[in-house]
Amino acid sequence: MAGLACHYPSPFSYTRNVKKCWSSKQSNSGFTTKAEVNFVNSEEAKKLVAVEGYTILDVRDSAQFSRAHIKNCYHVPLFIENKDNDLGTTIKRTVHNNFAGVLYGLPFTKLNEDFVGTVKSQFPSDESKLLVVCQEGLRSTAAARKLEEAGYRTIACITSGLQAVTPGTFDSIGSAELQNAGKAGLVTVQGKISAVLGTVLICAYLFITFFPDQAEKLFQLAPAGFWIASVWGVNRTK
Repeated sequence: MAGLACHYPSPFSYTRNVKKCWSSKQSNSGFTTKAEVNFVNSEEAKKLVAVEGYTILDVRDSAQFSRAHIKNCYHVPLFIENKDNDLGTTIKRTVHNNFAGVLYGLPFTKLNEDFVGTVKSQFPSDESKLLVVCQEGLRSTAAARKLEEAGYRTIACITSGLQAVTPGTFDSIGSAELQNAGKAGLVTVQGKISAVLGTVLICAYLFITFFPDQAEKLFQLAPAGFWIASVWGVNRTK
């Protein structure tokens, strides 16, 4: 019977910052094998690649991958864009795109049913050493679990994902830094929008304050600017 166990090494051991989880499986020969997943920080991950020969497997969606990814990594997304056109999916996609899509730039996705098969086609040996990465650490953990169930025995994940990677740890490709590849949508420009809007409001207030007659004429030409009228009215009552 398969089981799941987690081991937290002694703080005095060599792997003091590494959490190991494994699933026990009964093989056909009757022996029990253990597939371990090591959770490491960015510096330890770099050593796994440079010294121990791990290959980086990026399981993020295509949008995040295109913004930034580690040079020479493999890309097999755990979730892919959901283009199904049934009524239920269409409604969910519309709601998602109008909220999470606009605010955070998150694509509407579904589980990639071919994930394990695609990985196996690129890494046929269950002895392959894989460093599985995503942006926050959740998808990589789920992907690692699927791969260990498929027989892979040497898997590592970066704790908290690429967002926790120290800049410069890995050579990367893309328009953004690795730790910022998950940021998209309006949240990335809200600071700029706030700054511009604040500047416009301040300029409008100063114009109304020092040129009230001209402001009144402009208001008459642009009734939609009711917020200007409010500020102007306050100024005229002083």
